[in-house]
Amino acid sequence: MEPFKNKFSPQLVASISYHLAKHINEFDSAGFESRILDILDSLELKERSQLIADHVHRVLPENSQARHKVLYAMLHPEEVTQSGEQQSDYDGIRGWGMMPLCAVVGQHGLDTFEESLLLLKEMTKRFSSEFDVRYFLLADQQRALNVMSAWVDDPNRHVRRLVSEGTRPRLPWAMQLPQLIADPSPVLPLLEALRDDSEEYVRRSVANHLNDIAKDHPELVAEIAREWLQDATPKRVKLVRHACRTLIKQGHPKTLEAFGLQPAKLELVKLRIETPNVVLGDALVFSAELKSKGKTPQELMVDYVIHFVKSNGNRAAKVFKWKKLVIKQGETVTLSKSHPIRAITTRRYYSGVQAISLRINGEDTEIAEFNLDVGS
Repeated sequence: MEPFKNKFSPQLVASISYHLAKHINEFDSAGFESRILDILDSLELKERSQLIADHVHRVLPENSQARHKVLYAMLHPEEVTQSGEQQSDYDGIRGWGMMPLCAVVGQHGLDTFEESLLLLKEMTKRFSSEFDVRYFLLADQQRALNVMSAWVDDPNRHVRRLVSEGTRPRLPWAMQLPQLIADPSPVLPLLEALRDDSEEYVRRSVANHLNDIAKDHPELVAEIAREWLQDATPKRVKLVRHACRTLIKQGHPKTLEAFGLQPAKLELVKLRIETPNVVLGDALVFSAELKSKGKTPQELMVDYVIHFVKSNGNRAAKVFKWKKLVIKQGETVTLSKSHPIRAITTRRYYSGVQAISLRINGEDTEIAEFNLDVGS
């Protein structure tokens, strides 16, 4: 698979140069391109975008109104159906070519605050300006939200998504928004306005935004989940479940309660290790015996937690999703699982005594231990 950084290719640089030349008198296309291409190949994705943005900024008119006029004129007349799908061409810039142009507006447009936000609104229809509206939120959050709040009813789904995605407090790859990390309440009405959006693309962003908030305000998101699940449509239930994925995995009690999961009433939980000695590359095999002492059927969400040994000898827990089931009054259920322990790029294993426990409706059982040999 071709590296993403190659989205910023010599061909894209030439396309941006072509459109700049159409709208800037006496523009030096050859000089513009050579100054970028001389170092482009040595840079990674974000660095390439920033390099292009810096050189675009240098050649644009200093006057804000004239600068915006050029940038508007460079936009492709056709909007993209999905972020980054279509390529820039002789008609205009769209897709990945928009990333450096959006950066120019975000980094150099605060002097024309509202006008620049409206330009980013137009740009997001051709890529996404979710990284760049954040400059305005950081500079004057209330002023930016006053502009963006009107976009929740915009007919363009990319614009509606920008309201949620651009204000995510912990958006990956982007600057964090400390004010919204500390107090997300200003954006909650916007998320509520978008929760039943006709596009899953927008609803997914709302879910991811709430998952961001959950990292700092779990009780708040649990309460939102409880409220939003009342008389919810299947689409909203899906949104809330995705929004609460981190809290559900953590076994957060109020979140589980919002989904109708109460503390389990079990007479006994026997966890048996079938492979007490595991060699890296083999599987940990274990089973669990659950016996209900509830007077009515109980819905159970059973996950397992492996406590892996770290380099310092301590253990770190990793939660794995397992099974949802209903256990009847007095019923005994036996579950079994084979968990491969293979070398992966995201985890380094260390030899020693590891442990496993179950997490049932958010409550952890006692651990059972096994030995792992990773070899020399």
